Amino acid sequence: MFIRSFDDRQAAGMVKSLVNNTTQSARFLTAADGLGFSYNENRIGNGSDVNLWYKHHWEANYIISGKGEVTDLTSGQKWALGPGVLYVVGPNDRHRFHITGAEHHISVFCPPLKGDERHDADGAYAASGPIPKTSQRMFVKRADEMRAAGKELVVAGGKARTIRMLTQADNVGFGLSDVHFDAGAEAVLWYKHHWEANHILAGTCEVTDLATKQSWQLAPSMAYYVGPTDRHKLRAITDVHLLSVFSPPLKGDEQHDADGSLPPTGPIPPGPAAS
Repeated sequence: MFIRSFDDRQAAGMVKSLVNNTTQSARFLTAADGLGFSYNENRIGNGSDVNLWYKHHWEANYIISGKGEVTDLTSGQKWALGPGVLYVVGPNDRHRFHITGAEHHISVFCPPLKGDERHDADGAYAASGPIPKTSQRMFVKRADEMRAAGKELVVAGGKARTIRMLTQADNVGFGLSDVHFDAGAEAVLWYKHHWEANHILAGTCEVTDLATKQSWQLAPSMAYYVGPTDRHKLRAITDVHLLSVFSPPLKGDEQHDADGSLPPTGPIPPGPAAS
């Protein structure tokens, strides 16, 4: 397992200024990490307005704070953006991303970015790996609507609540879950069949590597990453809200077993040691 923070990303030169300097993008995971996806934590200033077209990638964007609008430039359909909204775009989706209040979001890419890309004139990133040919179009999901529809699960032996917002059925190369732990909750977990990235959105928690006994205290804009060899314990110091990204993606209805593991759902990426 390993830990990253916005501060160490900045120290490593992995915070990029994009889109006419309106966007600050911290590259938390890249292709070199070997997890099968990459992701950025992005902060965007009020009034940013850009046309984008990810011809070579699938991108999922979870809004943490702020507001704006995304428009499908083919159909003209528009969606309002706010906290808990997830919009997903792919090779067929020329779209406009317009911010009407300073905004903060997580962007997950498959295939993973190398980390130094810049948008071209079409608003695309250079190809960074194979992507299936698909007719699938952009879509939007909302955590509050999914919760109201009864799609929030109690998992980890009753210690966590999760909305599995992206699953294997979405066919974008990774899964994404919106996860909450109540203050005081503790869970021993061991993802024998997956890599999982956990990005803290709110609250404070402690994660312990149960092999080495090393512990880290995590706060917003920090993340921990665990894979098949990483039996670990998570303890919520306060109420905690985090995003979990899985590779391979989950089917969506899995429950943790006695070891804190989830059943296999596909080939496991090599991870950092083999990347």
